[in-house]
Amino acid sequence: MERAEETPRAPSTAPSARVSIWESVRACGVWGKEVDKAELRRQVVMPLYARRAVAAAVKAKDEAVGVAAAAERGEEGEVEVEVEAAVTPVVVFVNSRSGGRHGPELKVRLHELISEEQVFDLSVVKPSDFINYGLGCLEKLAEQGDNCAETIRKKLRIMVAGGDGTVGWVLGCLTDLYRLKREPVPPTGIIPLGTGNDLARSFGWGGSFPFGWRSAVKRYLSKAATAPTCSLDSWQAVVMMPDGEIKELPYALKKTEPADCLELCQENGTELPEKASCYKGVFYNYLSIGMDAQVAYGFHHLRDEKPYLAQGPVANKLIYAGYSCTQGWFCTPCTASPQLRGLKNILRLYIKKVNCSEWEQVTMPSSVRSLVVLNLYNYGSGRHPWGDLKPDYLEKKGFVEAHSDDGLLEIFGLKEGWHASFVMAELIKAKHIAQAAAIKFEMRGGQWNRAYVQMDGEPWKQPLLQEQSTIIEINKVPYPSLMINGEQ
Repeated sequence: MERAEETPRAPSTAPSARVSIWESVRACGVWGKEVDKAELRRQVVMPLYARRAVAAAVKAKDEAVGVAAAAERGEEGEVEVEVEAAVTPVVVFVNSRSGGRHGPELKVRLHELISEEQVFDLSVVKPSDFINYGLGCLEKLAEQGDNCAETIRKKLRIMVAGGDGTVGWVLGCLTDLYRLKREPVPPTGIIPLGTGNDLARSFGWGGSFPFGWRSAVKRYLSKAATAPTCSLDSWQAVVMMPDGEIKELPYALKKTEPADCLELCQENGTELPEKASCYKGVFYNYLSIGMDAQVAYGFHHLRDEKPYLAQGPVANKLIYAGYSCTQGWFCTPCTASPQLRGLKNILRLYIKKVNCSEWEQVTMPSSVRSLVVLNLYNYGSGRHPWGDLKPDYLEKKGFVEAHSDDGLLEIFGLKEGWHASFVMAELIKAKHIAQAAAIKFEMRGGQWNRAYVQMDGEPWKQPLLQEQSTIIEINKVPYPSLMINGEQ
C-alpha cells in the first residue's frame, strides 16, 4: 500500500504513555517555576481593550458588541505599548467536568496567571461561540485598520483543558474556519484533564494532570506560546439509518438532512434509504464498535447519575474495569446472550486503499467482539495495540508504518476480555485487520436490535433493523487540524 502524500510529520508518540507519570512527578518540583510570571504574561496576554472586546462579543453572541467595547478603550498610545508585549496570545478552554474535575480550581489559577477574559468555561461558552463572535470581533477590528487586532488574530493559539472528547469538540469547531475561508486556523495544545488523554499523550502534553499542577500550569502556557506546530488527520463519520433516530446523542455527532449525505452516497456507490436519518461527526483518535463502546456507554451513564464516584483518572479506570466484568466480556464463551457474540453476526467491513476508488470487502474474524478504527498511536490511556511492526511483517501484510498524519487509519480487533487485557498490557498485539484511506460498515440487527459505537470516548446506542442496513462511512476531512507539539 502506498503512503498518502507526505505532510510535516507529527511527533513520535511511542514513548508518550510511558513517560506520563514522570512528567507528572517532574511537575511537582521546579519544572513550572522555570517560567517567570511576568514574562509569561508578556508572552500570552492580549492588550486589555482587545481581551475585553473579545469577551464582550462572546458573552453577547454579537461581534458588534465587541467592536463597540474596543472603541471605549482608554489612553491613546496604550494599545501600541501592549501590542509589542503580545508575543503569542493564548486563549484557554476549560472543561470543568473532565477527569478528576480539577476544572474549577484550574480556572481560578489561570485567572491569576493570565486574565479572566482569556479563559472560557465550556459549561458556559461553546467553542463555536468563541469562533463565531470572538474571532469575528478581531476580524472586524482588523478590517477597520486595527493592527493590534490583526496581529492577535494571526498569532492566536488555543489551549484545551479537558479529555479527548473535549479536545475533539474544540478541533471540530475550528475546522469550520477552513470551510468559511477564515484562515489562519489557531493551533491547539492540551492540558490533560481526562481519563485516557491519548491526544495529549500523542502530542507531548503528558498522560495525566500533574501532581504539582499549580506550578506546572505556567509551563503549559509557556509551551503553548513557543512550541512548534504539526498536523493531525481529521476523519468524518457519517451514520445513515433506514429509519428512527439515535437517542442520547453525543455532542461528537450531529443530526443532518439526508440531502447533505446524498453526494457522499453517490460518490461511494451507497444507496440512501428513502426515509433515512443521517448524522455526521468528526473524530481524531478512534471510532470503535462493540464491547468497549458498551462499557464506555455504561461508564458515562454512571458518571452522569453518580458524579461523586468519578473523582479522578484512577477511580474512572476502576469503574471501567468493573463494567468490563459486569458486561460479560470476560465470560463470553459461557453465555448465550446475543449481545456478547462476535461482531461478524451483524457487521460487514469494506475499505478503500490509497488511490483506489472501489470498495474492497474485508473478512471479519469471527472471534472479534470489538472493532477499533485508530488514527493515533495511543489508545486506551496510552496503550499501543497496533504495535511497532517490523518491516518484513509490514511488507507481508501490505501495511506501512502508522502515523497520525499519513491519511490512513489502522483497523484492529479485540476478542474476549482476556485477549483485550493482554493487548492493553502490551504483552501481545491486537488482531491486525487492515489499513485504509476510507471505511464503510454495514450493520443489520437479527437477534441484535442495537450496537454500541463510540468516537473519541463519546459513546452512543445505535439502533439496528433486521430488514435494512445501517451504514457508517468514514472519510478523511480534506484539511488537517493543527496541533502544538508539546514535546519540544
